[in-house]
Amino acid sequence: MDRRTARRAFLKGCTASLALAAVAACSPVVGVAGAGTGGLSPLSRERPNIVVIVSDDHGTDALGAYGNTYVQTPNLDALARDGTRFTSAFSTVSSCSPSRAAILSGKFVHANGMYGLSHLPYNFSSFPEITSFPKILSESGYRTALMGKFHVAPRTVYHFDRELATEDEVEAGLGRSPVEMAEGTRAFINEKDERPFLLYFAPTDPHRLGPYTLGESNHFGAKPGGYPGVTPIEYDPQKVTVPSFLPDLPETRQELAWYYQAVSRMDQGIGRLIAELKAAGKYDNTLILYLSDNGVAMPGAKTNLYDPGIRLPFIVKAPGARPGEPARSDALVSWVDIAPTVIDYAGMDATPYGFQGASIRPVMEGAVELPGRDAVFGSHVLHEIHMFYPMRMIRTHRYKLIQNFAWRQPYPTALDLVQSSTWQAALRDGVPLGKRTIAQYTNRPEFELYDLQADPDEVRNLADDPAYSGIRRDLVSRLHDFMRETKDPFVIELGPIQSGS
Repeated sequence: MDRRTARRAFLKGCTASLALAAVAACSPVVGVAGAGTGGLSPLSRERPNIVVIVSDDHGTDALGAYGNTYVQTPNLDALARDGTRFTSAFSTVSSCSPSRAAILSGKFVHANGMYGLSHLPYNFSSFPEITSFPKILSESGYRTALMGKFHVAPRTVYHFDRELATEDEVEAGLGRSPVEMAEGTRAFINEKDERPFLLYFAPTDPHRLGPYTLGESNHFGAKPGGYPGVTPIEYDPQKVTVPSFLPDLPETRQELAWYYQAVSRMDQGIGRLIAELKAAGKYDNTLILYLSDNGVAMPGAKTNLYDPGIRLPFIVKAPGARPGEPARSDALVSWVDIAPTVIDYAGMDATPYGFQGASIRPVMEGAVELPGRDAVFGSHVLHEIHMFYPMRMIRTHRYKLIQNFAWRQPYPTALDLVQSSTWQAALRDGVPLGKRTIAQYTNRPEFELYDLQADPDEVRNLADDPAYSGIRRDLVSRLHDFMRETKDPFVIELGPIQSGS
């Protein structure tokens, strides 16, 4: 039995009650915008350099450009002033490896095969026939390099010409030393080579740092002596902003203070990277994208399809953009849009690659929304191996519907979150996780429907409210259509939508 067959057998066994239908992994194109090269400024008519920065577990809750006035992120704030800040950008899944695979492949989890984490002992990997934008760019004349966290598999699918640091070096601490990471890109950026380059820059910050001790505050990578080139910024737990999805406990505030420090450390590395681009005279003609794989590693965010887990920072500086002319876009954007966007800016037609997203270039050039886009979708299977809990989601600007396929079992929580001082203190004191009780958090219904305008915290489930039956019916129908169109292996033969659905 090969790996792909074994994985499907495992998933089928885990969901016998769902009557899964095994289907092909390859999916049709869903809403891909045509590429084209119109609208380029004279500076950027040449193929631009491309820098994709993917942070680890960074939510919009800890970024100056998104309204946090306490955390210090001057370099990302400056990048936002030179580019476009997106306010409605969403990961397709709130888990590290699955999200990164969706970013790189332009396909949802159920279409690329990265159902869970890629590292030991989980070993999930994408299907071998999947392609990725680094591989496409390498084959089209770009020189490509990875600096930092890889965390996807296999390397034949997610191919970079060069890895500027070994995986062992990243795991040993380089991934937490973002200024060193940035300095390690200097030779690559300055190579005497006329070809444009792709640099994928992936710090480990602000991820939690193991090993974890039950109930102790996690330092999110902070250590005595700090890291080379980084000025440690210590935050007062009393001054941090406790998001509405978390309990306001001393343990939570302390963990958020460490989280802020990790965010500021990462920001300094990004500042050094941008300085390297400017010193090489390559900043102006470089497309820079900043995003995170998922939200903060806290209960209610990471591994959830609630907004704190998937509504993420997204900052884009286009080649030839005029510095100091910031823009804001409320357009709905999905992480499956990253690959077609990169291919579009590289001057290529994205259509042949079957991406399941669309290039955001129309929005960068003035469109209010992507053509035909009025919703984004989410597809989650698991995170760690014990966390099998398949969920699918459709989200518009106003409404969100989540279908929990394993709703009869308790929602599983990641080990680092269960062991965190925040979770343990909430259990100890019997307090809610923000506006949800722990019982509500762990025992979820089959359908969740939220009016995000009236209920941005997603705590009042309207799925069984007769006044919203028409909205539920429409969203369920659209979600199931999406699942069929993308050949989702969790498509049970759904049959006609019932009047109560």
